Amino acid sequence: MKKLLKYLKPYTKESILGPLFKLIEASFELLVPLVVASIITFGIERSDTSYVYKMGGVMVLLAFVGLVCAITAQYFAAKAAMGFGATIREEIFKNIQKRTFSGLEEYGTSTLITRITSDVNQLQTGVNLFLRLFLRSPFIVFGAVFMAFVVNVKGALIFTICVPILFVIVFAVLLKSIPLYKKVQRSLDNVTVKTRENLSGVRVIRAFNCDDEETEAFEKETTALKAIQLAAGRVTAFMNPATFMIVNVATLAILWYGAKEVQSGIIERGALVALLNYMAQILVELIKLANLIITMTKSLACADRIAEMLSEDNEVSDEKTDPDSAKIDSIEFTGVDFIYPGANKESLKDISFKAEKGDIVGIIGGTGSGKTTLVNLICGYYAASEGSIKVNDKDIKQGNELQMTHYMRDFIGIVPQTAVLFSGTVEDNLRWGKKDATEEEMNVSLKRACAYDFVSEKEGGLKAEVTEGGRNFSGGQRQRLCIARAFVKEPEILILDDSTSALDYVTEKKVRAGIRELAKDSICFIVSQRAASIMDADLILVLDDGELAGIGRHEELIRSCETYREIYKSQFPEEEI
Repeated sequence: MKKLLKYLKPYTKESILGPLFKLIEASFELLVPLVVASIITFGIERSDTSYVYKMGGVMVLLAFVGLVCAITAQYFAAKAAMGFGATIREEIFKNIQKRTFSGLEEYGTSTLITRITSDVNQLQTGVNLFLRLFLRSPFIVFGAVFMAFVVNVKGALIFTICVPILFVIVFAVLLKSIPLYKKVQRSLDNVTVKTRENLSGVRVIRAFNCDDEETEAFEKETTALKAIQLAAGRVTAFMNPATFMIVNVATLAILWYGAKEVQSGIIERGALVALLNYMAQILVELIKLANLIITMTKSLACADRIAEMLSEDNEVSDEKTDPDSAKIDSIEFTGVDFIYPGANKESLKDISFKAEKGDIVGIIGGTGSGKTTLVNLICGYYAASEGSIKVNDKDIKQGNELQMTHYMRDFIGIVPQTAVLFSGTVEDNLRWGKKDATEEEMNVSLKRACAYDFVSEKEGGLKAEVTEGGRNFSGGQRQRLCIARAFVKEPEILILDDSTSALDYVTEKKVRAGIRELAKDSICFIVSQRAASIMDADLILVLDDGELAGIGRHEELIRSCETYREIYKSQFPEEEI
């Protein structure tokens, strides 16, 4: 939690004023039993009606001032808590955006969603209650003990026995429940993962008729969550009855002692009522403190999870690349190996090649051969385990830290395997490639990607709506819009990662013509499982189980590379080689 306190600094004023007004309210509340005792002693017992009215007015005034202070405290506490929560969310989001792919995969999407939503909400609630109650409740408890000594010293001794026992119970519950609530949040992660998998894969689940199995698996996760929550609940549930029992025993002791003292004429009835009121105040505040402790244990568990994530140094460097790299003239791999974190085997082994401006590089191989991994290294999503990747003869990796920056990525246009569109309009999505793209530039890119016709037929054209994930377009249309988004950028490095898989051969051929036109001033990498997609490339890399099985042009590979020949024959069985 200490690591997160720096995000509360902008709200220092609110964090001070909130508790301060609560203490002022508590001070007025501590005066009420004395006023009640005065009314009984000097008003009721002496039948002085005017005194009763006068002191009754004082009580109303105390209540009104206390209400104003409470509302003011709530305002400042809420402002600080909401601002703190908003800042933490921004920091988590920035952390997610800057993380390497390895860092993202370490947590998983569902866990990250839980941390930026559930964990932050719980932490925000904890801060709000802390500012309102953490000082107020102990202040009233100890204030009530002090005021009890003012009223009657012997009667107050009962308070000095009761209060320490109550605090021992509170802190014992706190120490026991914090680890349990950490387990609750981890179990919640598992439920979120299962929920997300089922929502995103609902078509597959129904297609394979696995509804019952998935329902059973979900029930298993929720049952585990329920068991941990019950365990935590049993511990925290002990606090209220234990508190009630001790306070009620103390109240009985005060009544027993007070009755004897009143009967003996040692203390007045008003003083006894004041002692009982102070004990009642202690009871109410300890109940509030108990609820605060429960909330704080949850908040501390969430704070630890958030702090752990924010403190990890797993980010892409923002250091600027040298101005010399304003143009990309060449990319060279030399002896590059790569292994995914936690994997037992390299995904790429000893990859070496060089591509220069104007080259179209085809990458082909079987499923799992490392094609996407190779282009991910070019994008800087991962750092090579061994070897070097040079851009313009400069290594983009320094030690084990990735140096492919946002500045470098300005030169890259990528079309991923899965077509990703964002809600908004067609124009909004195309401007991801180039923010200041003109309408003419966007239309040219759409034509090169064979997307102009279906976009122009849509109502609004470039202003046509794109729903979440582009679901109002077909798979092939989404792919072509993603290609157009990369085209509009006119990047120095263009990467198409199996991005024409949903297109027919005629459309793909037209798209390849657009790629050839664009590639004159760039280096283009085309990943595909279709030989037809890359056979006219200037350089073809043939991958087999992460190794470079062959490198060269189509004609050379047909003669020299068995792996490439098998792929080609499987797709063009009637042609003679």
